[in-house]
Amino acid sequence: MNQDALLSAAQRWADQDPDPSTKSELQKLIDNRDFQELDSRMSKPLKFGTAGLRGQLGAGSNRMNRVSVAQAAAGLAAYLNEHKAAGEKPSVVIGFDGRINSKVFAIDSAQIMAAAGIETFLFADYTPTPVLAFATKHLEASAGIMVTASHNPPQDNGYKVYLGGSNGGSQITSPTDSLISDEIAHIAESRTFQEISKSDDFKILDEELFKSYVIAALEAAGGPAKNTRQTKIAYTPMHGVGLLTIKNLFHAAGFPELIVVESQAIPDGRFPTLAFPNPEEPGAMDEVFAIARESNANLAIANDPDADRLAIGIPDSNSEAGWRRLTGDEIGLILGNHLAKEAFALGRKGNLASSIVSSDALAEVAKKFGLGFQQTLTGFKWIAKVPDLIFGYEEALGYCIDLGSTPDKDGISSALLMAKIHADLLAEGKSLAQHLQELNATYGYFFTGQISMRFNEVAQIESIMQKLRIEAPLEIAGQSVKLIDLRVGTEQLPATDALKFEFYDRSRVIIRPSGTEPKLKCYLQTVSSEQNVAQEKLEKITAAMKVILA
Repeated sequence: MNQDALLSAAQRWADQDPDPSTKSELQKLIDNRDFQELDSRMSKPLKFGTAGLRGQLGAGSNRMNRVSVAQAAAGLAAYLNEHKAAGEKPSVVIGFDGRINSKVFAIDSAQIMAAAGIETFLFADYTPTPVLAFATKHLEASAGIMVTASHNPPQDNGYKVYLGGSNGGSQITSPTDSLISDEIAHIAESRTFQEISKSDDFKILDEELFKSYVIAALEAAGGPAKNTRQTKIAYTPMHGVGLLTIKNLFHAAGFPELIVVESQAIPDGRFPTLAFPNPEEPGAMDEVFAIARESNANLAIANDPDADRLAIGIPDSNSEAGWRRLTGDEIGLILGNHLAKEAFALGRKGNLASSIVSSDALAEVAKKFGLGFQQTLTGFKWIAKVPDLIFGYEEALGYCIDLGSTPDKDGISSALLMAKIHADLLAEGKSLAQHLQELNATYGYFFTGQISMRFNEVAQIESIMQKLRIEAPLEIAGQSVKLIDLRVGTEQLPATDALKFEFYDRSRVIIRPSGTEPKLKCYLQTVSSEQNVAQEKLEKITAAMKVILA
């Protein structure tokens, strides 16, 4: 886009922006002729994909703001009306978290949906993502919208879309995202923010939906706990929206009051006590570990800010902090084994599922209990599509224990199930650490790790991926490897931008760009019947991959 076109596009955007803050922000860039920044903001629209919208807050078409959200809402409304059955009135449920402008974006969306003839339900207050997913299914809505950027940096926000009907209330996949994106583009070209119709004719959802969610989550976790006397649990919502719902759920299950990190208890989109609001990040659980030490707790739980992810901490004398966070794969193994064992006892048939970058240990669990197993691409938009799903997870701390009620990852119901497993183990005189050792002895030591590289520009990630495709290593850490380019889809897996290096001994490396952040991720797995061997192999392969990716 040349400079004149850039200025013209930016001025048109500023003229329609209803937010004084972003309007003046963009106008200042126009007046100062800051073409580099204007190009960053105006050269393309924020991409709408299978994860909906997600990006940095700010002015312009390539940012999250009231104009871009209004265009997305109007485009989604047009899609719903275009694809409705004869005589049907489409419906939508809208929730929002505590991030900056989430409530504003949700209200704008509700007004636009209602004006488009969509039966619209808006949560009255902060909503965990699992509760929104539950409500979309529970109310049999045509669609659900969750305004959240999940665990992204504070300067981001996002717009996650669920579809009912044949999609089962789960997140959208291709080609639906492209169809909605086309509608959004048409709105952007034909109407300003002021010209998009709005109405206050929508319904407000109160606490009854939360109560229904708690009942369903309690049932999914097997009902009230039996052995809570020895449990002492520290918890943090990480300045997010999970606290009230998880407190109500744990109370209903009969657990003692959670010991809450008060400095992180209130929703705050600035995340003032965290370098990064993601429990996977180093240091993110420091405060909950500190509270756990001070209170002599025996379990630490963290949800990410929208409470769809779960992190678990356990005492560990070998750790400097005296505690360590379980990996996503370790939690997946514990939950998968528990639910598979339970299904076997009930004579229930079905499938376990995990993403391709998660540990292969779950396949061994499925084999032991006579269940099916499927691997999917990363993201619960894929895991939630597995038929007869008993349990599904991805290593990035996402777990689904009740697809029938909540067709997405759920950090709240899975937290309760982990707490119940922990309580039962304590009653037997065991710990989660000992239980993990027993599971590893049973299924083999599947050690996993991750290298995560953040970039300023997506083009840098594309360059690395292209170089690896052209100059793929024949050996990694002294072992021969076979390259599988996952851009070529198969009957089992749709095409995706990822590279897989297979070793002869079931070790593997998968490299892929993140779908939600400007990151390149490298996932590693080693396998052995001996713990030390698996650990040593993982360290060698990790060191080798850091050199290759440098």
